[in-house]
Amino acid sequence: MPFAPGAVDSAARSSIAALLLAAVAAVAAMFLVAAPMASAKALPGGVSARSGLEAELPESIETEVPATETGELEAELGTAPRARLIGSRAIAPANAPAAVKRVIAAANHIRTTPYIWGGGHGRWQDSGYDCSGAVSYALHGGKLLTSPLTSGSFEAFGEAGAGRWITIYANAEHAYMVVAGLRFDTAGDVNETGPRWHPTVTAAAGGRFVARHPIGY
Repeated sequence: MPFAPGAVDSAARSSIAALLLAAVAAVAAMFLVAAPMASAKALPGGVSARSGLEAELPESIETEVPATETGELEAELGTAPRARLIGSRAIAPANAPAAVKRVIAAANHIRTTPYIWGGGHGRWQDSGYDCSGAVSYALHGGKLLTSPLTSGSFEAFGEAGAGRWITIYANAEHAYMVVAGLRFDTAGDVNETGPRWHPTVTAAAGGRFVARHPIGY
C-alpha cells in the first residue's frame, strides 16, 4: 500500500487521545477512593467517626497544662503556697487542690474542740479528739481517709516522706500534720489542749517521727 502521511498522523492522534482518557480515568478513580475517607468526620481527640480506633491527641491538647485534682503537676513547678492563719482559723491558698481545701475546712471545724483520749475513733462527729483522731478527721474531710487511724498506723499511711501540700508526722505515741505550711496538732498549746492550728511546723511533742503524705499531695 502506498505511504499515506495523513493516516499516520490520525493514528498518532488517536493513541494520544486514548492515553489522555486513560490518565483522566485513573485520576478520577483516585478521587472516588479518597472521597469517603475525607468525608469521615474527625471527633475531638483525633478519632475518626468511621474508624473509632487508637485516637491521637491533637497538638493543642498535648501542649495544654492540665488542671489536676491531686496537685502532682504543681509539685513539679515549685513549693506549695502557704496557708494563712487568721486568729485560730486557717485560710487555704486560692490555688490549693480541692482536697487540700477540704482538709483545711474539716480541721477548722474541730479547731476549738478539747483533747479527749480516743476521741474521733469511735465516730467522726465527737465531743473532742485525740491527736490521731484529729488528723484522721481532717483527712476524712478531704476524702483522703475512710477510717480513723491510730498514731502508729499513720507510720504506714500513704507514701513515705514529706508531701508538697500535706505531711503527716507519726510515731507510736503521737501524730500531727502540716498542711500548706501550717501545723495541725493537739500538742503545743499554752492555755489549753486540743486540735489547733499553729504557725510553726516544728513538732511540739518529743521523739522521732515518720513523715508520710497522702498519695499525690
